[in-house]
Amino acid sequence: MADILQGTGAGGPSGHRAWHARDAKAAGGVGSRTVRVRVSATLVVLIVLAALVVPLLVPLDRQAVDLAVKLRAPSLAHPFGTDEVGRDLLLRCVYGLRVSLLVGVVAALAATVIGTAVGALAGTLGGWADRAVMRVVDLFSSVPHLLLGIFIVAMFRPGVGPVIVSVALTHWLSTARIVRAEVLSLRSRPFIDAAVSGGASRWRVAVRHVLPGVLPQAGLAAVLMVPHAIWHESALSFLGLGLPAHEASLGNMVNSARSSLLAGDWWPTLFPGLFIIVPTLAIAGLAGAWRERLNPRRRSELML
Repeated sequence: MADILQGTGAGGPSGHRAWHARDAKAAGGVGSRTVRVRVSATLVVLIVLAALVVPLLVPLDRQAVDLAVKLRAPSLAHPFGTDEVGRDLLLRCVYGLRVSLLVGVVAALAATVIGTAVGALAGTLGGWADRAVMRVVDLFSSVPHLLLGIFIVAMFRPGVGPVIVSVALTHWLSTARIVRAEVLSLRSRPFIDAAVSGGASRWRVAVRHVLPGVLPQAGLAAVLMVPHAIWHESALSFLGLGLPAHEASLGNMVNSARSSLLAGDWWPTLFPGLFIIVPTLAIAGLAGAWRERLNPRRRSELML
């Protein structure tokens, strides 16, 4: 009673100020999250447009060599400067970005399909089959992704295809775990018990009820996997195991620019690096917003 009379209780001025502060903080969280989503979406749109439009607007062969203009600093003629053999860095960065996006999207989709199939199979069958499948997943997870990817691409000639296969075969494990956990959660729902009691086969239950329930999580896993695939491709190309050295790959460009950086020429390293970092951050920002939407409890925790 004394607290209320003094204005320090939940109904007093201090309590009202606390609630208003919490509401303002929650509103600020929503506002910052909206800004983040808008910035990420704008960057993704600009990245896709750049990958599609810039090669059409800039009439310059991406492999053209002109030693007379090698290592020129950024200028109006060459906004990103030129590399060690006089090639325009802007166009080469865009072509490298196209390769990275191709590898990222295709490999992420392939890995998601594999992981969804394995996770759904393990969660649906249960018992010894579930344990056996998850032990295989644990076995592959014990090997570092990059090391396993190097082993895979080393068996083929350098190119986009082997890199996609390498990324897909090393990134499906987390999706399998997520889908399996979601399937186990769905199996305990009343509508699944009703479908089984109504005589539905295990296959019908899996296709009609379980699979639609795990698709949002699988889609989120695919989006989150794209940045990982981009970095994986860049790392393999940087090590000389991805695309051929003459191809416009962001990893190749960073690798070939090391000597230029030591000589004080910063632009051959900076711009390819930005073309790796910015798309991954933009895609990760959109994926984070999607994850918060799928998990309202987590979203409310982030607001408080």
